[in-house]
Amino acid sequence: MTMSGGPTGVGERALGPDLARGFMLLFIALANSHYFVAGDRSFGGFPVGGSVLDRGVGAVISTFVDGRAFPMFGVLFGYGVAQIVRRQRESGREWWPIRKLLWRRSLVLVVLGFVHGMLLYVGDILAAYGVLLFLGVWALRWKDIWLFVVAGLFLVLTALPTDDSLSTMTEATDPAMLPVNLIEQFADRLAVQPYIALLGPIGFMTPFLIGLWAGRRRILERPDEHLRLLRTTAVAGLSIAIVGALPVSLVIGGIIDRPSADDLSVLGPLHDATGVFGGFGYAALIVLIARKLADRQGPFTLAIAAVGQRSLTCYLSQSVVWAIVFTPYLLDLSGTLTTTTTALLAIATWLATVLMADRMRKANNRGPFEKLIRWFTYKTAATRSRSSGSLA
Repeated sequence: MTMSGGPTGVGERALGPDLARGFMLLFIALANSHYFVAGDRSFGGFPVGGSVLDRGVGAVISTFVDGRAFPMFGVLFGYGVAQIVRRQRESGREWWPIRKLLWRRSLVLVVLGFVHGMLLYVGDILAAYGVLLFLGVWALRWKDIWLFVVAGLFLVLTALPTDDSLSTMTEATDPAMLPVNLIEQFADRLAVQPYIALLGPIGFMTPFLIGLWAGRRRILERPDEHLRLLRTTAVAGLSIAIVGALPVSLVIGGIIDRPSADDLSVLGPLHDATGVFGGFGYAALIVLIARKLADRQGPFTLAIAAVGQRSLTCYLSQSVVWAIVFTPYLLDLSGTLTTTTTALLAIATWLATVLMADRMRKANNRGPFEKLIRWFTYKTAATRSRSSGSLA
């Protein structure tokens, strides 16, 4: 039996957030896969050149996925934190024990993310979200106005012109992505991991804080009470994201010439900043779809929701595929696959995780990494509580 204030039971979960997390992993797979294509690259990791089809696929991913998937992850992460806080408060816990519980969750994310980055995928985001959660617990008691103010400040920060955004200069594949052997892999990635973990929260802070605000009001769980807000967010958020992506996406697609470095220093951050609104828009759109499907959930809907319920396991499973397929000392297909074929691989990988998660659902198995993080977060708290004789 789940202890009071413990994780939400599967039967108690709302469809909308789980469906959003399930689809989010498709977007993340598409956003990550093209980075492994060997050769010179520019504009967010897309290879230079390629066929007309490759450029078209790159333009589509740049418009609808790149810089749009991870903000949706941030919104859902903040929303989940708000859910944890609400359950803890309803069970009678004070703020300090709740912070300690979330710091334990932060710790396991950082450790798991570091191992993930060193062994499988150098672009790990788990450690960055662990750092974000470690800092974000201080926002739990902020008034709504301060959540919006700080979120706005970080959004402005990501929109500032920079010479590094979206690779303003053509560059070769990062050796940490495609290591030639284990020794160089560990050496290269050991230098990269702290950089990603510590700077990643800057870009994730805005969606996290907005997700925290939305979670307080249970907007994604109770869409009937917030239809106007959700519809407005879906339309406006996705429109802003698409328009803001076009300058860079059209260059990737070969439709317009490459802008100057000065222009890219503005257009790159514009692509990233408008992508935050896209994350909001996708989350709202998928929740609205879930509302329509709530009373007639078919096998495919249940399977995607099962991915959302096991998002950590499915995310790490993607990285196993990337490591096997692309690592030079394994299958080494980075020089064979293209932007188009890696996108197809990403879709196939996501579909495989859908099948895997659905089998776990039918077997009533939460997923190994979900069990790990829940045990470390809640069971450790329960053990300490029993040993001290208090509900800490």
